[in-house]
Amino acid sequence: MRAAVVIPAYNAAASIGATVRSAAAIDGVAQVIVVDDGSYDDTAARAAEAGATVVRLNRNRGKGAALNEGVRHLPPDADAVLLLDADLGETAAEGAHLLDALVRGEADLAIGVLPAPPRSGGFGLVKRTAARGVRRLSGYEPRAPLSGQRALTRRALEAVVPFAPGFGVEVAMTVRAAWAGMRIAEVPVDMAHRATGRDLAGFAHRGRQLLHVARTLLALALSAAARRRARQHG
Repeated sequence: MRAAVVIPAYNAAASIGATVRSAAAIDGVAQVIVVDDGSYDDTAARAAEAGATVVRLNRNRGKGAALNEGVRHLPPDADAVLLLDADLGETAAEGAHLLDALVRGEADLAIGVLPAPPRSGGFGLVKRTAARGVRRLSGYEPRAPLSGQRALTRRALEAVVPFAPGFGVEVAMTVRAAWAGMRIAEVPVDMAHRATGRDLAGFAHRGRQLLHVARTLLALALSAAARRRARQHG
């Protein structure tokens, strides 16, 4: 399987080099694409030095927009795409397990389940909201509804794009994949990234994340209702 990696990055200069090098070393990975989402540090330069193809956005547009831009630069012969967060560092190598699930035919969408952190940075409200929404809309019961570490076949990618705005990316991806009849598997990975803290910045981040997830779930629910009405009148 020939795969490409897409990494959205915002002010990730400290970790992006190690993330890119580790992702590029995964068997089958032909290209690593880093989308610099309006960073004001050296993210783009560090990513390029590590060998990534760098796409720069002129302002911070959010994770969903960065991923949408990234997949537009996929090589046409890529059979799969691996989506990784920029702060994984050397643990990005664990993305190999997600691609392996695709190669073995176990999944069209493989989602990484990271080890539980020793001390949670949040209260779990966003995760519970996302999990309930995914279950109600698709019937799929996710363990890691917010995990950004994902591998998709080309067919699955076509079923879920364009990605939802902001932090609604993951819930929309899972629901749309389920609606399209894609096989979804959650795969344990020994990855680690920077946890969101319990300080003011951490709570603000969680608040934005909750808002984005709620908006995305509402949009998906409205879409599902419209589809039902269309079938009834079709």
